[in-house]
Amino acid sequence: MLTIHSAPRTLGTIALALGLATTGPALAQDLKEVNFSEAVHNLGYINLYVGMHAGIFEKNGLKMNVSAAGGDTQTFAAVLGGSADFAIGDATMAQMSREAGGPGVVVGTVVQRAHYFGVSKNLEPITDPKEFAGLTIVTSPEPNTNYSVAKRMLENAGLEIGTDTEILQVNPGTEIGAMLAGQADMAIAYQPSVASAVDQGAKVVFDFSTYVGPFCNTGIMVLPSTIENDPEMVQALVTSFEEAARLTYGDPDYAKEVARLEFPDLPGEVVDAAIDAELEYKIPAESVLVMEDQWQNLIDMQIYLGNVKGEIPFSAIIDNSFAEKAIEQLDG
Repeated sequence: MLTIHSAPRTLGTIALALGLATTGPALAQDLKEVNFSEAVHNLGYINLYVGMHAGIFEKNGLKMNVSAAGGDTQTFAAVLGGSADFAIGDATMAQMSREAGGPGVVVGTVVQRAHYFGVSKNLEPITDPKEFAGLTIVTSPEPNTNYSVAKRMLENAGLEIGTDTEILQVNPGTEIGAMLAGQADMAIAYQPSVASAVDQGAKVVFDFSTYVGPFCNTGIMVLPSTIENDPEMVQALVTSFEEAARLTYGDPDYAKEVARLEFPDLPGEVVDAAIDAELEYKIPAESVLVMEDQWQNLIDMQIYLGNVKGEIPFSAIIDNSFAEKAIEQLDG
């Protein structure tokens, strides 16, 4: 498992920005190790990386061991299998588990909009999804979220996949490469891959965040047994995400510093452009609280696709109590 060692920023600066104390027993206590699985390493999850590099998780008593699972299904499987305490990815996985009689609870939002952009070398900007007719687009494999979002959009536009348009499914994170190699007209990808493609001569031709609207693209998933056995750890993690979200939006320059550290192989200006786009379109969660409209848009899409039945009510699968307590503490 990859352990990402946080490189704390000067905590006094963060304290001024967030109104937090940086001394006391929270910093001195033994840190609790948390095994944490992310679907794919990408800048939609900037709040996680900001929280780690700023020392927020450590301040709240947690040592984060983070690993990238390689997709939404794999990240939730890590929680089900016990190799991870928490997972972030498509929260539909928790809904699917519950509908099949399994466990799964969502305790927070990490990405509040569809964090995908249509990127192309040759196409002009598209405003009407009907203009996807005749195109081949590349996404991650079903049921990853960018595939699901694309499929619903195309079918809602009256296009039959396989006849009117094609979806090429490739390994998560390789969508841009397939498009640049000429295998597809457009890649549906996330940051920083999008900014990297633009740096190589491509351009953004479709914005899914605006098209979809409020959307729980990525949730924090956990088992009910973890909540029951260690509510303090769950609270510390959710509180850390709330603090990190506020720092991301409150100090974009620091978010760029963190992003450059997380993606050192990319030119700095590419990473900066990716963060600018993330914040402009308000893709990272501004608060860890799961909003009902965000969740309903996700579930409506998955019902349409036949992935879930929507039988589990919001109040039964979403536990906002930790987020509400975090917000109360930070606002107090």
